[in-house]
Amino acid sequence: MNDLERDHLFRVAGAAVPPAGFVPRQVTPSAQRMVDRFRNAPVAVAVHTAIGELVLWNPLWAALFGDPSSQTRLERNVTWMYFAGSIPVTHTPEDDEAYARDLVGHLRTAAGRYPDDPDIPQLIDRLLKASPDFARRWKAGTVGELRTSRKTLHTELVGDIIVDCDTFTGGPGDQTIVMMTAVPDSEDEQKLDLLRVIGLQQLQRRPG
Repeated sequence: MNDLERDHLFRVAGAAVPPAGFVPRQVTPSAQRMVDRFRNAPVAVAVHTAIGELVLWNPLWAALFGDPSSQTRLERNVTWMYFAGSIPVTHTPEDDEAYARDLVGHLRTAAGRYPDDPDIPQLIDRLLKASPDFARRWKAGTVGELRTSRKTLHTELVGDIIVDCDTFTGGPGDQTIVMMTAVPDSEDEQKLDLLRVIGLQQLQRRPG
């Protein structure tokens, strides 16, 4: 969609229109509703900004990757986690190569779309210094967008879980909705559902 269409969607949703040239970080009501609807299902769902910063998640996501509310914005950035941090996920060699390429390409697209946002060059500079792999891909002019992939999630409580990760991009503010699901009625789905219950219990035990 073009900028006028994007701004119109923000206004219809009752959200503030983000300043031109800056990455929108305000979650739209529709994205909030989608995350809420998967609160009681074995589906890990989260919303990321155009530069990969996690801004909304359901309890299962937190149970899989740790509570994002206790992390800094940088630590919640999926590109930083992959290239310079730690993430309890593995892919096949082919999917790993595609995922790394897509992360870099997605960030490059955001850098072109939001030229006035100071967080983008800061993030890129930190990644260049922290990860030779990122630096190689960035200097090579890697382009791409995030796509569907299969992942193995490593958890302490229930062991490994194989999931399909679907990525939906192009909504208001170029935010990305990520959904992780397992094959229906499989052992992997049962593990996800167990972690969902654990995540909800932990959330309910927090002091109000």
